Amino acid sequence: MLNWQTPEQLETLVKELVSWESISTTPGEIDFAHRVAEKLCTLPYFQTNQEYLHVGDAGEGRLFLAARTKHPEAVKTIVLISHFDTVGIEEYGELAPLAFHPDELGNALQRHKDLLPPDAQRDLESGDYLWGRGTMDMKAGLVIHMATLEKAIVEEWPINMVLLTVPDEEMNSAGMRAAVTHLAKWQEELGLDYGLFLNGEPVFSMNPSDTSYRIYSGSIGKIMPSALFFGKETHVGEPMRGMTSSLLAAFMTRRMEMNPLFKEEVHGEVTPLPVTLQQKDMRESYSTQTPFMTSALYNVFTMKQSAADVMNQFETVAHAAAKEINEWYEAICQMEKVHPVGKVQVLRYEELFAYAVKKLGEKTIEAIKQECIQRDEHDDREKALQIGKKLLTRCPELAPAIILLYTPPYYPAVNSSEDALIQECIEAVKNVANEQFGLKVELGHYFNGISDLSYVNYQGDVNGWGAYESNSPVWNATYSIPFADMEKLQAPVLNVGPFGKDAHKRTERLHIRSAFVETPVLVEKVIQTVIARAGKMEEQVK
Repeated sequence: MLNWQTPEQLETLVKELVSWESISTTPGEIDFAHRVAEKLCTLPYFQTNQEYLHVGDAGEGRLFLAARTKHPEAVKTIVLISHFDTVGIEEYGELAPLAFHPDELGNALQRHKDLLPPDAQRDLESGDYLWGRGTMDMKAGLVIHMATLEKAIVEEWPINMVLLTVPDEEMNSAGMRAAVTHLAKWQEELGLDYGLFLNGEPVFSMNPSDTSYRIYSGSIGKIMPSALFFGKETHVGEPMRGMTSSLLAAFMTRRMEMNPLFKEEVHGEVTPLPVTLQQKDMRESYSTQTPFMTSALYNVFTMKQSAADVMNQFETVAHAAAKEINEWYEAICQMEKVHPVGKVQVLRYEELFAYAVKKLGEKTIEAIKQECIQRDEHDDREKALQIGKKLLTRCPELAPAIILLYTPPYYPAVNSSEDALIQECIEAVKNVANEQFGLKVELGHYFNGISDLSYVNYQGDVNGWGAYESNSPVWNATYSIPFADMEKLQAPVLNVGPFGKDAHKRTERLHIRSAFVETPVLVEKVIQTVIARAGKMEEQVK
């Protein structure tokens, strides 16, 4: 008897995996990979081939799981990608204890319908959805992959497969970045020929009334250009003897927010405009000393732009902001009949770093970096900012200044819309969805939720990633991206996952029919298309 092939079996498995609480950075996330491995070991194949299960280190105690199958006649290998960490549950309020128990949560929501928006109330009353944290994003995707792997083994599909499930996607994708190096190692040591990277992220609604089903031939990129604003401190009673960092930040943020300079349009799809994710005074306590150090993190989505392209545009915006500040400030000084304290300059982090090394020496700079990265209470973003802050306070002659840098994470955009195999898979999925379910499938060229597909099939160049490395204070200290290994994984990408709504909200829910009836068939169709194409190519070679 097969374990995970009927809709009822799949729903039971999803509920079980959802009950394994795996919020990012918690013990549940650390334990999850081993628990999935134990589940896979209920299959006879892995009982006799336990060496095909690899649990790998993703840092900070977290683990990824790579489970491979081998068929003697297989030419290609398909990698099924998912993540198992989830965001937190604070927004569930009094229902938080039920957030990981779909049946109990659904029953409780029936008694609290008034807490739900109208579209969620309708979905609750329909009985068509499974509710709870992780149902949609994305334990259903993992379950579908487990079921697909089981079926491929039993029916002896002529394809090699790797089921890869990782932690930390919701924060910095440490799991996928670690797994990429392992995939590259398997490619070299085992001679695996990767033919497709198939993710199972859910379909995201574009608005509350959107119930379109989509598959995605790429994944949008995300990068975080950030800035340190270095002013000249003074007493609040003598404002003209200094320049606040708040002033610099205000001018810069006004120019960054929703700036169309960063907008891209590819295949008729458009990136969302930039926004500020964080802006704060970096003083450690309140005083009547004026703010002299402020930081800001800006979110920029990409499709074709590299890190070098974004930094160039970021620098253009910063120079425009500095020019505006200097002109405005000079006019104020003339009106107040005082001498300016200086003109705002713009520096990239790599320029600040080179200046500080020349002034202070490499040994001192390394000590500063180590002091900052060893602060466990700080995340990678804060560590990057603190390194910049420490360097600036040792170089006060640079003030006033805007320092441009990158803070983690970075998700390079990836797209395979023009790939012949992907086009064939898309048509096959559209046909089977229509014929079996009367389901219309739409194509999205870029998955709009950000995904781990960003770390395979890298198409950038050394200049693109060089700009990121040289302007990231924590590069190779607490954060890195395996660009070289990513370049080795040159196979197209596709995302086929179940429909759901409201990821990261207390109304997160998974469409039951989509997840347990339709999507497994669509995923299988993709794999059978890859098998058929590989067979044709082999015949042509003969």
